Amino acid sequence: MKVFYSPCQSVPEVDSYSPSAGKPEKVVAQWLELWPEHISLVEPVPVTPQQLALAHDHAYVNDILECRRHNGFGNLSRKVAESLPWTTGSLVSATQYVIEHGGAACSPTSGFHHARYDKCGGFCTFNGLMVAAQLARPKVERVGILDCDFHYGNGTDDIIAHLRLRFVEHCTTGRIGGPKDPEAFLEELPTILSGMNPHLLIYQAGADAHNDDPLGGWMSAQQMRRRDQIVFRFCRQNNVPVVWNLAGGYQEDFQKVLDLHHATMEECLTAFSEDSGSE
Repeated sequence: MKVFYSPCQSVPEVDSYSPSAGKPEKVVAQWLELWPEHISLVEPVPVTPQQLALAHDHAYVNDILECRRHNGFGNLSRKVAESLPWTTGSLVSATQYVIEHGGAACSPTSGFHHARYDKCGGFCTFNGLMVAAQLARPKVERVGILDCDFHYGNGTDDIIAHLRLRFVEHCTTGRIGGPKDPEAFLEELPTILSGMNPHLLIYQAGADAHNDDPLGGWMSAQQMRRRDQIVFRFCRQNNVPVVWNLAGGYQEDFQKVLDLHHATMEECLTAFSEDSGSE
C-alpha cells in the first residue's frame, strides 16, 4: 500500500483542540510497526500556490501562505503555513498515483472539508479534496468525493457551487445535527456509491463518526469497519481507483482515534490484497 507522507506535512506542536496537524506523523509511525511488509512510504510533491488557487481565491491563498490571515486553527503560525502545501500535496500525489496505476493509495491527512473558496474554518485551511479533484480533471471524467466525517462538508459544497463544477459528485454524511441511523446508512451505502458512478473516488474516512467522539458520534467501531469495507470492496469490484485520507477524531485518548484509522487501513489492505497496483 502506497502511503504518501513527508514529515513536512505534520506539525505536532500546534496548540489546538484538533490533533489533525500532528496526526500524520503518529499514524504513519504506527502503520510501519503494524504492517512493515505492506506499507510503502512515498514522498509527496507539495502543491504550488497556483494549484491551490484551482479551488480557492488567489488572494486568500497568498494571505494564508504569507501568514497575513489566520489559518483554520485560528493562528498565524509559520509552521502551519509551511505544512499546508505538503498536506494538500500528499492527497494530490496519492490521487495522481491511483489515476495512473489503479487500486488504492492513502494520504494520511485531514483538515480539508470546511475550507471554502475564500474562507477557512473548523481546523481546515485549504480544501485538498477539491484541489485533488481539479487536478484529476484532465484525466478523469467524473470524480466522486465520499466524505464520511461526522460533520457537513460545507467547504466542499461551497467550492463546487462557486466554481460550478459539474464533474464532481459530492456525498457528505454529515449535516446540521449529525447523521442518525448508521444501519440504514450502511444498507444504503452501496446504492450511494453506484449512484455516484465515479471514475475516481476520494474517500474521507472520518474517525469522529465513532460513538465516543465528543464532537461526533453515530457509529460503533464495528459499524465503521463495515463502512470502510463496503467502500473498498465497491472500488475493488468495480475497478474504481480510490484514494483515502483521514478526517476528524477528537477522543481524549488519542490512541483510540489512531486505532480507528488503523482499522480503515486494515480494511483497505484486505480489500486490495490481490491488487498489484496497491502494493
